[in-house]
Amino acid sequence: MPSAYIDTYYSRTTARTEHYPSAAGRIEADVCVVGGGLAGLTAALKLARSGRKIVLLEAQRVAWGASGRNGGFVSAGYATGLGAIERRVGPDQARELFRLSMEGVEIVRSTIDELGIREAHPIPGIAKALRHNSRGALKLASERQQQEFGLQLRYLPHDEVRELFVSPKYHEAVLDEGAFHFHPLNYAHGLAREASRLGVAIHEHSPVVAADLDGARKILRTKGAEVAAEHVLFATGGYTGGVLPAIKRAFLPIATYVLLTEQAPELVRGAIRTQAAILDDRRAGDYYRLVDGGSRILWGGRITTRTTDPRDIAALLRREMVTTYPQLSGLQVEIAWSGLMSYARHLMPQIGRWRPGVWYCTAFGGHGMNTTAIGGTVIAEAIAGESDRYRLFAPFDLAWNGGIFGRAAVQLTYWSYQVADAVKEFRAR
Repeated sequence: MPSAYIDTYYSRTTARTEHYPSAAGRIEADVCVVGGGLAGLTAALKLARSGRKIVLLEAQRVAWGASGRNGGFVSAGYATGLGAIERRVGPDQARELFRLSMEGVEIVRSTIDELGIREAHPIPGIAKALRHNSRGALKLASERQQQEFGLQLRYLPHDEVRELFVSPKYHEAVLDEGAFHFHPLNYAHGLAREASRLGVAIHEHSPVVAADLDGARKILRTKGAEVAAEHVLFATGGYTGGVLPAIKRAFLPIATYVLLTEQAPELVRGAIRTQAAILDDRRAGDYYRLVDGGSRILWGGRITTRTTDPRDIAALLRREMVTTYPQLSGLQVEIAWSGLMSYARHLMPQIGRWRPGVWYCTAFGGHGMNTTAIGGTVIAEAIAGESDRYRLFAPFDLAWNGGIFGRAAVQLTYWSYQVADAVKEFRAR
């Protein structure tokens, strides 16, 4: 069976690719997981370890969507800041949620070690770089997070920043030495192999076309199968269909774009002199890292509410890269791609129970890979009766996305961020 993955750096460098059969016939399970991304795979693996009989249905291939074509960043925190979370749930619950995000980082790290997923190639360090002088605010904030949460943060003053990132744009940065970046598609395949080994029945090319979620036994139907289970977990993302309308109405499909440069180690070293990944501090900013031993750049950025690829993806992103690093003007783009992420309007993941026996774990756009790990973990704990930690996310439920007006609001908000970022950067000159 030919691969259905789109052409990306990750699909080109996948170490091992197993194929899983389409679902067929009548299947009985304790839990049916819908969605073979990182959250669904994490939940399936944990539930299999607790002795449950698990069936996982994936519409395309394992980690076909955002889970397998993202920036590969694993760090603590959420798409929205700690202050915004505090305003919604109070300081105590906000701190618990932040610690959960830290736990998510460690889940990914320890899973790579325990399963020996060397092909995930974890590389330590993610730097948040500022395009303006915060006048001490960045250093103070990093010191507070070190004291309160024990994060391994190191403040980088102007001179050190300019040595590591040879760009006139950056003024200061904070390096999170406990964070890391990796190959998410290889990681996903490692999770799937272990889950399959423990008895999880993974079925690719098996989109759910109908569901009856009212009875004690939930029924899900694909083109060739009918699955009956006590529990159903919807762990889908930006490509979610309309089988569970409550989820479809609760997220916004947001497109993001990534490029991979040609191999040019000396040219790359003339601009980026660190193995740490870089996250631009702008709300409408860029994220990028070195791959292939530092010989190429994987550069991501820009978000839109359009769900079709612009013809000039590579040109759009390359312009951002060269504006940041003029010395890379001769560096060519080898490949560029896009993908849909699921965003909630409150910019937090949506993790919880919709009704008895029906669970959801989605809206991971903008958070990094840590939240997929903690999301899958806390839902698996709830199904297994081990904890009710998923309730921490109850204030961030399946709120309506605003429909067409929500999409327009997101795009307008993004453009306003771009304007605000440009003004702040201009003042910093």
